[in-house]
Amino acid sequence: MDNAPIAPPQTYPTHPLVWDVVTPESVGMSSSGLEQAFDYVFQDGSFTQAAVVIKDGKLVYERYRGMTDNEANILASTLSENGDFYKSLYAQRDQNSYISSWSTAKSFASFLIGIAVESGAINSIEDSASSYITEWSSDERSSITIKNLLDMRSGLPPACFNFVTNEIGECLNANDSSSGGNIVYADDQLTKCIDRDLATEGVTHPWFENGLTVYSRGAFQYSNCDTMVLGEIIFRATGQDIQTYAEYNLFSKIGIDASWWRDFTSSGQSNGNYLAYCCLDSTARDFAKFGHMLLLNGVWEGSNQRYSSYVDLIKNLNSYGLQFWTICAKAQSNSNCDDWIISTIGFDGQYIMIDFQRNIVVVRASLYTPIQNLSQDRKMKLNPSNLAQSNWIATVPNGLGSSANPNISASAFFELVANSIN
Repeated sequence: MDNAPIAPPQTYPTHPLVWDVVTPESVGMSSSGLEQAFDYVFQDGSFTQAAVVIKDGKLVYERYRGMTDNEANILASTLSENGDFYKSLYAQRDQNSYISSWSTAKSFASFLIGIAVESGAINSIEDSASSYITEWSSDERSSITIKNLLDMRSGLPPACFNFVTNEIGECLNANDSSSGGNIVYADDQLTKCIDRDLATEGVTHPWFENGLTVYSRGAFQYSNCDTMVLGEIIFRATGQDIQTYAEYNLFSKIGIDASWWRDFTSSGQSNGNYLAYCCLDSTARDFAKFGHMLLLNGVWEGSNQRYSSYVDLIKNLNSYGLQFWTICAKAQSNSNCDDWIISTIGFDGQYIMIDFQRNIVVVRASLYTPIQNLSQDRKMKLNPSNLAQSNWIATVPNGLGSSANPNISASAFFELVANSIN
């Protein structure tokens, strides 16, 4: 009889449908230290709705709130409604309340490209984008690779909405292009993104470094249109829009419930074009699952691990790339930083911060409510002078048009969280 010991069953990482909530001390963190970090990021005037910390795959700290009286009065001082209106609009929030991603969605779109590569729908991120965007196949744009789009180095100008022509065209000033181009005002946010021609080299452009530097093709230029094109590449390569493709291949695998906004055209990918560059609604807990998936080095299905090669590309970034940012893990200037982490970043301060060394995910999001006055669908239509005639991602403060400055730092918040590790 063989008395050899039986090897214990091997265990594999899992993606929790529901987070296991534990004390900070059980994973080597300090409750008082985390309380200090959360007091900082939730200070009155921060407009913070939600923050979550995941350590070693466990939820160790979270906090949620609605708008304070002071914050409502700040908005009322610069906007048209009174404080009670804003206080009611942004009432108490909890773990089940949606936040919105803004440009954090770009990182999700990037990972869907990685999934499409591994599945064989896309051969490689080094492929010419014109393999899918065939409108580019017979001119200079055929030199643009998918990776160029992912890294915001496509050579195409950022696009902005022109209120005179009521169309999207090349940005005419640095202000409109500063967040990637204000294409949000257009009903169709995709067609003109595809129709762009390569930017002229050897001259200055108002959208490139404030018009102070001569433009050279391949230079970094943040562009919402580039990500819209990535969404269309996924659609043409797989036959599915990014919402459907994500639900089957990512969201369902890691336990996320999320809804992507579309533009307001009646044609496009699916009664509108999905806004790959922005506007994915989910909970803070679910956004943390995306960060946790990256910490696990991909998606695990039983004993099978997938997409680890794409995660390796992400975690080895040393600047912006693949629709992810690197940010300093300390409240100091980037030029002096010696501690970097990977992060998504969205307008009005939407963050999923991923620290591969400390095995931490930190989420922070601003107060949010969807304005759906024209349609109960998440279809964007912004009338800047009349929210009653708009469908809009109403984050605060700037998403409402307020000039208020929350005056908090994601790096400072993360440093306080990291300092709570014993």
